[in-house]
Amino acid sequence: MFEALTERLQQVFRGLGRHGKLRPEDVDAALREIRLALLDADVHYQVVKDLLERVRERALSEEVARALNPGQQVVHILHTELVSALGEPGRLSLLGPAPRPILLVGLQGSGKTTTAAKLARWLRSRGERVAMIAADPYRPAAAEQLHLLGQEIGVEVYHESGATPAQVCAAGLEHAARGGVSVVLIDSAGRSQLDAGMMAEVASLAEQVRPVEVLLVADAMTGQEAVNVARGFQSQVRLTGLILTKMDGDARGGAAISMRAVTGVPIKFIGTGEGREALDAFEPDRLASRILGMGDVLSLIEKAQEAFDQREAEQAGARLLKGEFSLEDFADQLAQVRKMGPLAKVLEMMPGGLASAARGIDGQAAEKQIVRTQAIVSSMTREERRKPDVLNGSRKRRVAAGSGTTVPEVNQLLRQYQQMRKLYKQVGKRGLGAIDPRLR
Repeated sequence: MFEALTERLQQVFRGLGRHGKLRPEDVDAALREIRLALLDADVHYQVVKDLLERVRERALSEEVARALNPGQQVVHILHTELVSALGEPGRLSLLGPAPRPILLVGLQGSGKTTTAAKLARWLRSRGERVAMIAADPYRPAAAEQLHLLGQEIGVEVYHESGATPAQVCAAGLEHAARGGVSVVLIDSAGRSQLDAGMMAEVASLAEQVRPVEVLLVADAMTGQEAVNVARGFQSQVRLTGLILTKMDGDARGGAAISMRAVTGVPIKFIGTGEGREALDAFEPDRLASRILGMGDVLSLIEKAQEAFDQREAEQAGARLLKGEFSLEDFADQLAQVRKMGPLAKVLEMMPGGLASAARGIDGQAAEKQIVRTQAIVSSMTREERRKPDVLNGSRKRRVAAGSGTTVPEVNQLLRQYQQMRKLYKQVGKRGLGAIDPRLR
């Protein structure tokens, strides 16, 4: 996400950092590069113009002139103005009597049906009783796709063959009310392009259903076209929020920066992958930090909290402080890390050099290595996992054959394990200061 934009901005910031004092010409030169980077990322030209005018005015103020590090002050100003352009975080409005309908609209190919399942999972994880309605009678297999997604995440899907979208929604909402459902997600019909018939149908459906939210699902990879789509829907339907999908792909990211400023409609969620968990509530300050290469530690902590079982983590921590660390613990840690998402994406949330290093990581290769490591540990007996010292040559050959790996790979894993075990023993004896004196 935003890789090219982040890299170009980092180059500009490095140049600013070499100046002990910023002259107007230094600021103008840096802003020219930032302007090109933002336009190349497909940010709307008027948004770029307004944003950089505000940055320039503040960058040449007395506040920056007196700063010990003017370059860092300019980065801070750009961060503040980016957050302002991205707008306040939009939150779902779930007020009113149950079941509360949420209408999803958008063009075909935007990921609307998949997003419905992701949002259903997100809502259910926050205590809502969720159901979905398949209200797209035009796209072949649309209802079947939603049914499969519903089965995967354990959410009921309502559909009637041969009925109109309005009829399906009316019957689906009645069914949901009888079942005690609190939120109903309606996957409406999409089109390959904006047309009068589609807009009339969506407007009529919204008038009948009276949803608490009308969310436009837009493909971030289409750049400024996503902004135009939002404008088209907004002219006919009262949009309450936006969901930008495919933010993990080759999207240049400009749509995210432009959407709120151009349409006035808040972004509420961003899709960051294919997994059903890959839907994040939109946080403008965190997104701005990632754009500028500053990491996103808060999102990293939240993902870790979702992935790690609290009780297991406490038990494992107690064992580690006693110097007890088995291959079972090692495998458990890898499994928890995988739950947080692709390794490269996790590293992108880290501040400083780790975020830059992540861009050089082959994500697929790293994932494969974790899978192979888990396969090796799974091919061991319980005794071998708890007492790796018993692994002689013949046992290693058996483990390699059972895991589809080689004996050198098994030996490499054992070396890594021994290094971690030694480190944890030091921590258990002398505290965190054994790793870093600053933690004493």
